[in-house]
Amino acid sequence: MSEPAPLRVALLGYGFAGKSFHAPLLRTVEGLSLRVVASSRPEDVHADLPEVTVIPSARDAATHPDVDLVVVATPNETHVPLARAALRAGKHVVVDKPFTLTLAEARALAALAQEQGRVLSVFHNRRWDSDFLALKALLAEGTLGRVTYVESRFDRFRPEVRQRWREQPVPGAGIWFDLGPHLVDQVLQLFGLPDSVVGMLAAHRDAAAVDDWCQVTLVYPQRHVLLQASMLIAGGMPRFAVHGTRGSWLKHGMDSQADRLIAGELPGAADWGEDASPGRFLVGSSGEARTTATPKGDYRRYYAGVRDAVRGTGHNPVTPVQAIAVAAVLEAALQSSREGRACPLDLTSEERSAFSDVCDLTGS
Repeated sequence: MSEPAPLRVALLGYGFAGKSFHAPLLRTVEGLSLRVVASSRPEDVHADLPEVTVIPSARDAATHPDVDLVVVATPNETHVPLARAALRAGKHVVVDKPFTLTLAEARALAALAQEQGRVLSVFHNRRWDSDFLALKALLAEGTLGRVTYVESRFDRFRPEVRQRWREQPVPGAGIWFDLGPHLVDQVLQLFGLPDSVVGMLAAHRDAAAVDDWCQVTLVYPQRHVLLQASMLIAGGMPRFAVHGTRGSWLKHGMDSQADRLIAGELPGAADWGEDASPGRFLVGSSGEARTTATPKGDYRRYYAGVRDAVRGTGHNPVTPVQAIAVAAVLEAALQSSREGRACPLDLTSEERSAFSDVCDLTGS
């Protein structure tokens, strides 16, 4: 039997996300062919991708007749209209995080994909971080016992406000919509839906126009998960600190894939996804410290999953049901920060059941 033809892909946007993350992955996953890029800077695109067609209009690229899969990597407020246009044109769609800016938009986009019979997925690549995979394995093995308290954080040290849309007062800007979706998605994959959310968002830097610090707690029965992101932490804090009835697990350092992609490296080296900073399990009864194994991470597995889902040979790696759950947490945290109280998730019983059906939780 002959190999199926590669899926023809259009990438909307060649800024930070499109250039550093999506394009390298799309170029190195078998069965995908990057054909069209939407950008107002064709010279920048052709310097890296001389063979692609560059179209200035993202909407035209989203509906291009010679495209099977559309990847939306444009500013956050444009995700919904572009994904909607692509779905209505019969395309399969990947949306960079955040999926949408509101829970209502997430529901509407998911309904449209179902109506059109097309794969709709969200780029939660951090499910394939080496440290997250290590934690997932520890929870599956029961090494930590019953987990009671978790800290998960993405910190940066960028004291100067940059002139980019992510740091300007536009819809979808700010650190919670930038890094929060990754933190939330990982926790939901491990522990499921929380009972309530307590959020605090703030602007700490001089001249900051949007939130550049956030601290959000997901409240479960007998468990609290603290998510934090900041632009003013220089280092030293653990990426993960996970505490259970048998001991604690500490993990410093970030997965290396993002930095290597940003530096212009294509995935595929023998050491791709290796973690130079393994975690430590501190045995509660003895205080003994044990180094834990860290699997290799590989963001390419996300796009391989999308390819297989489109071909009907595999499952969507990040489903609209899961994206709706993330949107509900993002929205609850915003409400909590505004109102100063714990807020429940605004999900229906059907959405909660659907989420449980598609998640194989390891830390529940």
